[in-house]
Amino acid sequence: MGRLSVSLCGIELDNPVIAASGTFGYGAEFAELYDINCLGAFSLKGTTLEPRFGNPGPRIAETPAGMLNAVGLQNPGVRAVIAQELPRLSRFCHKKVIANVSGFSIEEYARVSQLLDSQDQVGWLEINISCPNVHGGGMSFGTDPQAAAAVTRAVRAVTKKPLILKLSPNVTDIVSIARACEDAGADAVSLINTLMGMRIDLRTRRPVLANTTGGLSGPAVFPVALRMVWQVSRAVQIPVVGLGGVQSAENVLEMLMAGATAVQVGAANLTDPFICPKIIAALPEVMDRYGIRSLSELTGGTF
Repeated sequence: MGRLSVSLCGIELDNPVIAASGTFGYGAEFAELYDINCLGAFSLKGTTLEPRFGNPGPRIAETPAGMLNAVGLQNPGVRAVIAQELPRLSRFCHKKVIANVSGFSIEEYARVSQLLDSQDQVGWLEINISCPNVHGGGMSFGTDPQAAAAVTRAVRAVTKKPLILKLSPNVTDIVSIARACEDAGADAVSLINTLMGMRIDLRTRRPVLANTTGGLSGPAVFPVALRMVWQVSRAVQIPVVGLGGVQSAENVLEMLMAGATAVQVGAANLTDPFICPKIIAALPEVMDRYGIRSLSELTGGTF
């Protein structure tokens, strides 16, 4: 393994920097700007069973040190991803990618995962359990340990690929949910997803977003994400992927010191499309500055 290499669920990454789902599309637009094979990996746009147009606009709003989004899982559906996006991706990306799976029922999660299980370029399935459970009153699967475990078990039954459960921070006890996913067969967890927030337009006296509320991301959430990564990594035996407000090599090292095995970069891709290669290029110099010979020294956290 190289100085920057890490292993995520048995798959080696050249470096720990992963472009997060929802901010990197299916890679094609970024591949026009730079060779995306420099990334450790990237996570595909959240995929559901059927195509989704998403929420009405406006669905993006800036906030100090962050942004709100209520895109609503716009995507072409899993069959189009398999038939069109993955073949196109294989022309410019030779690495394994993460498929982000979303659903509104346990059955939908399982079916999407089953269809993606046969795709060779998909190395991991990242199961986004922040979606509302349509059969459970609309409450997110990720806010209840039993519901989170039920999704994990259903997906585990239909795929041999490593499962990463993406956890919601909009809970009082994220540790219990992480443990429930681990006990149900998760190979890793990623956290955090966005924090719920809203803004109001003083001129119209109405919410800025058509959906009223949206997910807060960006540097404002980094301390919250770091705290939750630290809490969860101390409580589970499976790898933790840290995300939430990461925008520098220093942030990556903080996440690894808190217990993360790899790190995802999300909203920063929207403000600087070159942020991931910049972070990767900066890592060796920043590691030298703090006396870190290899990222493997930090695996499992430093305190």
